[in-house]
Amino acid sequence: MKKLFAAALMIAAGSAMAQNNVGCGWGSALFNGQHGVAPQVLAATTNGTSGNQTFGITFGTSGCTQDGVVSSSWKISMYIDGSRVALARDAAAGQGENLDALASVMGVKADDRAAFAAAIKSNFSTVFANDQVAANLKEVLAANDRLAGYAALI
Repeated sequence: MKKLFAAALMIAAGSAMAQNNVGCGWGSALFNGQHGVAPQVLAATTNGTSGNQTFGITFGTSGCTQDGVVSSSWKISMYIDGSRVALARDAAAGQGENLDALASVMGVKADDRAAFAAAIKSNFSTVFANDQVAANLKEVLAANDRLAGYAALI
């Protein structure tokens, strides 16, 4: 179990590096597209110390939004990576504890759960085609009019 958890953390950390993990603000705009620890630290420092990130969130400027949603895909990625075999088994059947747990972690509404399970079952070969299960699932959900909103969570 410890090895599985450590592997999941490393995978999550690797995928997190590709994301903007410094938030909105002048620093994000100034260092946009740059890779590595130094630009991330400088962007985060600029966002945090000058007060522009707080201003941006308050007034919807500097690339910030006012939707009031704080979200992170790390829980979803960790769950998918940590239970991939059991999740694949449930996805193939279109039902099961692991598929229900994924829906719960993603915040899928009760009214959408059956459509969620059906979409994953009918696209099983796409979702589990390779090691990029989360990315594949995101594409499948994005292509479904009813479930497209959940793709943004991954």
